[in-house]
Amino acid sequence: MNDFPDLLLRLGLVLAMLFLWAIVLGGGLALLHLLVSLPMRRAERARALLDLMETSLRLGEPVEPALISISLSREQSLGVRFHLFVAWLEKGLRLDEALAKVPRLLPPQIVAMLQAGQRIGDLRKILPACRQLLADAVSETRSALNYLVVITFVVSPATMFVFSILAIMVFPKLNEVAYGLGMDHSGGIHWLIRHSTLFVGTQIIFQLGMWLAAIIYVIGPHAHAWLPGYDQLSWRLPWRRKRMQRDFSIMLATLLDARMPEPEAITLAADCTANRCFQQRAAAAVHDLRQGHPLTEAVQGMDDHGEFRWRLTNAAHSRNGFLAALAGWHDALNAKAFQQQQAAAQVISTALLLFNGAFVAAIVITVFAFLISIINAGCLW
Repeated sequence: MNDFPDLLLRLGLVLAMLFLWAIVLGGGLALLHLLVSLPMRRAERARALLDLMETSLRLGEPVEPALISISLSREQSLGVRFHLFVAWLEKGLRLDEALAKVPRLLPPQIVAMLQAGQRIGDLRKILPACRQLLADAVSETRSALNYLVVITFVVSPATMFVFSILAIMVFPKLNEVAYGLGMDHSGGIHWLIRHSTLFVGTQIIFQLGMWLAAIIYVIGPHAHAWLPGYDQLSWRLPWRRKRMQRDFSIMLATLLDARMPEPEAITLAADCTANRCFQQRAAAAVHDLRQGHPLTEAVQGMDDHGEFRWRLTNAAHSRNGFLAALAGWHDALNAKAFQQQQAAAQVISTALLLFNGAFVAAIVITVFAFLISIINAGCLW
């Protein structure tokens, strides 16, 4: 009879531990979902704001009063930053000035595009380019969900943790057993103990790299203000560079069709990429223009392969304008960027899985070889 209360106590402790584990697991999954879906939610809020602007422009109404009237309805889906942005509009600031006061409301590329739209006096020409840029968040989220989340936050940390426990608690005991049986060496176990720091350090480096990528993913379009060298890294990634070329080409074509002077159009189009590397190349192109070079020669440094110069030369002879003539190339750049991003995600995830699998296989083979050695030593003894 006295065992029954003890059984109930143990059962209660087990249930409490299961309940606590469920809470921790659920909270972790909820946090992971929050972080992974953050770019999508940012893009959705930005898309809603662009829809409001487009609707007011289609109705022939000024954008600022329309946004103020929507804010007065206490709409919560647009977020707190939208109402802070509208508060600056109510104080008499222009659209671009209010956006500068709330820099995290929209990605910096879209802010620059809207400023360019105000310069030419027609925001409707800019909105398609803004929507195209927001569609990039779908590609990034799909890559993160399909390939890298489980590896970054589950597989790699678990492998590193398990090996650390084995190196600290298990391998030394096995080594002692080997010496106790009179074996001169414990084979791979002794080798793993001596190189455990190297193995754990290698895993930590890989893990820190993946976590840095996750941090950049969560920060989103404002990462260049937080992380030094981010612009250079973005320029080195081929899919990011192609999307920058697409955004620059779309904006340059739109501004040239609006009869904006070429130097100013190049500068504003480069600002819409929000990348210092691209802006430096644009500054060199503007310098060449002022030295008397034609536009098609000045912009050849914007593309390492020279394709942009060829495309722009053909577009200059089109009767439909630059934007219509370059539309096919913009679609091709977008498709190539998506393909390269998905391929890179698959290659990275496959490489990490193979690395973790080879690491686990090496440990298993070493341990079983050691056990076989102990059995053979025991039989001989």
